[in-house]
Formats: sequence, C-alpha cells, structure tokens
Amino acid sequence: MKCPFCGHLETQVVETRVSEDADVVRRRRQCGACEKRFTTYERPDVNFPSIVKKDGRRIEYKRSKIVESMSLALRKRPVSTEQVDAAIERIEEKLLNLGVREVPSTRLGEWVMRELKKLDKVAYVRFASVYRSFEDLDDFKNLVDEVRR
Repeated sequence: MKCPFCGHLETQVVETRVSEDADVVRRRRQCGACEKRFTTYERPDVNFPSIVKKDGRRIEYKRSKIVESMSLALRKRPVSTEQVDAAIERIEEKLLNLGVREVPSTRLGEWVMRELKKLDKVAYVRFASVYRSFEDLDDFKNLVDEVRR
C-alpha cells in the first residue's frame, strides 16, 4: 500500500478491525519511511448497476459522488463519519439487492434523501432543496413543514 503522505511503497498494518456487519475490513497502517498513520478500508469488489440520468445518459455508479453529496448536505452538522458510512452502505445494499443492470438516478436520489432525513433534518432539507430544484418559496416551505410534522 502506497503512503498517501510521502508515496513510500512499504507500509505496515498496525491494527485490523472487521465492521459489525462483517462486510468491511478497516486497517490502520503506518508508513515505513515517514511513520505517519492512515486508515484503509477493504470491501468486496462488486458490480453496481449503471445509473440512468434524467437525460437518458448511463453512467457508472461512483460511491464518491454520494459521499460528496451527503458531506455537502451534512457540512457543519453533528453527524459522525461512521453514521454517514453506514447510511451509504445501506444505499449500496439496496442497489445490489435490486438485481438489475440499471437504476434511475431519481431512485438513487430518493434513497439518499431518505437516509439524510434519518441522520439530520437540516441536511435533508439542504439536499432536497437542491435535488428537487424548487421553483419558488412555497415548495421550500412545504418541505420544511413536512419535516416539522
């Protein structure tokens, strides 16, 4: 494993943990050159379905896009990285369990909104306001009223 700090190719595994669901292995590593520590995650390499965008384009599923979207919505909110990772794992599990080759981006977006709603109401409103492309303040007000209920 290449050190992300100095690029040295020799690192040593200092600690290994398996997630509660036993589907991810977390390893703490230490660089042999600069001695800095970093974390890696191992998960099975599976084929996710393609994502069909609203304009009909098909793109490859990328976990990083969901991480970025959720992180932006959760910016400065009291939600741990572990909670976000667990939410993304649930989304990916749904994707895999569908057993289809393609999934509409709207369905994926709804799953992300559902997970954000469980994690943090403010993040949910942030994400939904962008995702649903509100036309006016009434749409936004209706969403906030829905969350308050």
